[in-house]
Amino acid sequence: MIQRLKIICRQWLGLFFGLACWACAGLAQAQPVASAVRVEMEGPVTRLIFETSVRVDAEAYVMSNPDRVIVDLPEISFQLPSTAGQAEPAPRGKKLPPKTVTSFRFGQFALGKARIVIDLGRPAVVKATHAVPRIGGFDLIIEMQDADAAIFAQAVKRATQEAVAREILADGPKRNERSAGAGLPVIVIDPGHGGIDVGAQAVGNVQEKDIVFDFAKSLRMQLERTGRYRVVMTRNGDSFVPLGERVKTARDANADLFISIHADILSDPQGVSGATIYTVSDKASDREAARLAEKENLADSVAGLEGIDDVGDVSDILFDLTRRETRTWSHAFARTLVNYWGEAGPLNKNPHRSAGFRVLKAPDVPSVLLELGYLSNARDTAALTRPEWRGKAAEATVKAVDAFFANRSGTAATGKVPPAGGAR
Repeated sequence: MIQRLKIICRQWLGLFFGLACWACAGLAQAQPVASAVRVEMEGPVTRLIFETSVRVDAEAYVMSNPDRVIVDLPEISFQLPSTAGQAEPAPRGKKLPPKTVTSFRFGQFALGKARIVIDLGRPAVVKATHAVPRIGGFDLIIEMQDADAAIFAQAVKRATQEAVAREILADGPKRNERSAGAGLPVIVIDPGHGGIDVGAQAVGNVQEKDIVFDFAKSLRMQLERTGRYRVVMTRNGDSFVPLGERVKTARDANADLFISIHADILSDPQGVSGATIYTVSDKASDREAARLAEKENLADSVAGLEGIDDVGDVSDILFDLTRRETRTWSHAFARTLVNYWGEAGPLNKNPHRSAGFRVLKAPDVPSVLLELGYLSNARDTAALTRPEWRGKAAEATVKAVDAFFANRSGTAATGKVPPAGGAR
């Protein structure tokens, strides 16, 4: 009996220690966590310090236009307040000299990789990045030192040269023509922003990147449920994707339709609400379209990437003919989507606009940018965050897609394209 108890005790002890080792191994492999952040200033030196659960090594360099510091590091969970990194309002009636660090943002940048982008109020260079042990974890310190314009320009040049090899090239090979009957039409859904680029923000920490991703998932599910399409997403989680890479995804997939999903915000909304559908054009249809295109085209800069030349900017006759036909089809789908969107919710008073959106410039893929609504409008924000509204809006979009491809099949049989209908 005693021997049997000893055996049972040994078995339980073995199980206990096994579970303990398994738990320790799990903790060791857990994703690093940043739980707090602070800025310290000491003369010409400014330190941005993240408190992390484990040691995190980082690489930092400067870039210009706008002036900023880019910090690349392994994937990390930023468990920080939503206000962390936001610019502080200047005291009323006082004009203070700019600080070295005016604001910063952070988030997932690519698979297994995070990024911090620090906006500079005056030229500075990276003095060092290092991890210092503290009780309960480490401090990741990004140390910057004020510099004159010449030294800053030299640092930018050196960083740019070093970044060439790792820069993501936007322009992919020309897509291969789909042979007749080669399979289901391919639709690429592009949830805007993501990762470090949160997009527009509304009261209550409602972020554009989350709203558009939830809608994109609902749209993908309903499109796939029909069995009539193959759907590709430009991002499948909260990650940053450069604008050129989104276009390349569509071209590499031989996409038949590209739908980029966004939600706008206005500093002075004055009751502006409703959805708007945008197509690409060399000249903006109005000032509001030009403003939005300029803002959306800065997405790469928000994440610390330099702008890359637009895909397919060539001038041969065949290319130009292809682009014209593609833009005609883009306008056709935009008009169709406007017609069906009334089933989902209100439209903007000017629902179809155009401007030079980089993400819509694939010369051979009909593309539209769908602004679901305005996060500066409380009624729009309430709708966009409801699953019921997302389902209804996605259903209306699927109907528009069905009508578009039915029309395209009919015109393809006759060799005609739809009328331009005001295409710019």
